[in-house]
Amino acid sequence: MKNKTIGSSFDDFLEEEGIAEDVKNGAVKKLIAFQLQEALAREHLSKTELAARLNTSRAGLDRLLDPENDSVTLQTLKRAAAVLGKKIRLELV
Repeated sequence: MKNKTIGSSFDDFLEEEGIAEDVKNGAVKKLIAFQLQEALAREHLSKTELAARLNTSRAGLDRLLDPENDSVTLQTLKRAAAVLGKKIRLELV
């Protein structure tokens, strides 16, 4: 019996399983959370300081920094980026 997955890509596998969009969205959130954590360290900001600058709670900031939490709004991301001297760039592909 011939293996149907030989020569296929990981993207093909994700599409076949019907999870490609979820996996890509999760990867984007993880990348954003990682970049925010790096910016915090670079700027020597504590979570409490960043939460105050964003006018949010520590719990709200923890949700933003949680790579598994994908319920963050674009407005929240834009505010966090601005506080850290960054910009959010989105594009449709």
